[in-house]
Amino acid sequence: MKRVKLGGSDVEVSEICLGTMTFGNQTPEAEAHRQMDIALDAGMTFMDVAEMYPVNPVRRETIGVSEQIIGNWLARTGNRDRVEIATKITGPSQILRDGRPYDGATVRECIDVSLARLQTDRIDLYQLHWPVRGSWAFRQNWRYDPSGQDKARTLDHMADVLDALHEAVRAGKLRAIGLSNESAWGTARWCDVADRTGAPRMAAIQNEYSPLYRLFDTDLAETVVNEDLTLLSYSTLAAGLLTGKYAGGAMPEGSRASVDKASGGQGNLGGRKTAAGMAAAQDYVDLAAEHGWDVVHMATAWQLTRPFKVVPIIGATTVPQLTHLIEGLGRELPEELVRGIDRLHRAHPLPY
Repeated sequence: MKRVKLGGSDVEVSEICLGTMTFGNQTPEAEAHRQMDIALDAGMTFMDVAEMYPVNPVRRETIGVSEQIIGNWLARTGNRDRVEIATKITGPSQILRDGRPYDGATVRECIDVSLARLQTDRIDLYQLHWPVRGSWAFRQNWRYDPSGQDKARTLDHMADVLDALHEAVRAGKLRAIGLSNESAWGTARWCDVADRTGAPRMAAIQNEYSPLYRLFDTDLAETVVNEDLTLLSYSTLAAGLLTGKYAGGAMPEGSRASVDKASGGQGNLGGRKTAAGMAAAQDYVDLAAEHGWDVVHMATAWQLTRPFKVVPIIGATTVPQLTHLIEGLGRELPEELVRGIDRLHRAHPLPY
């Protein structure tokens, strides 16, 4: 598998990343370890986690379990030097720290906690899961209101957090730092503050991105090209809409769309399960079939056609799902199919 560097850092990773957000919830530890074995055998050395994982749902009692599962795998296999590990500190959330925003002191504390769970002496990429000032991610773009933000306070916060991250980099605890669910303005300001204070620059930004969700394509695309960040794209299959399993109105038992919130699920797929979203997904499934492609493989390969640096994150609940994803890696989309995806994007803009 091709190797790429994250932004302007010296951290080299596989061009595809393994997502682990189900480890410890839908995916038991033994199966999670098997997934990591399979990913590594395929050359996928880059693995992404977060202190709040597993999700769907997030529970206080499972905070940190995904990191622990990865740590147990690293300890058991001795594979630490063969892989790159990314994790994240959670933004303001009632589940962690009673909603208290992270600052420099919190970052210092959480880095050490994650290192202990992961049973390692270093984290290859440490990310800020979402900004303390708020974010338009997670379908909040429909009602986003930044009018209460205080620019001076935001810049002071950035300097404080960057000081803590810089200290951890100097100590060898972190190799590179990154953002997640951040805006174009925020990304540029993090870079500006780093330049002004002498702190490390952000190397990556982890935001949602798929053929169905392309908010990244304009201002953020321009920002990452000029500031030299790599996009780590999540929900590349639109929470399962781009797998084909919902084609023709099907609702497979046990799927995320079939489980209601009362049972601990996300029946609306985090706001993605809309009439427009389902119709758009069907058209992408049909387009892939017309060209002899599996829609899962098409959606993943499309990520690597973008005019900015992208490392897609692929994740699976089960081993067979991961095996199927891996089977499609390494194929390049024909130009005609890329143009077809663009046509569908115009026909189905912002379907959720």
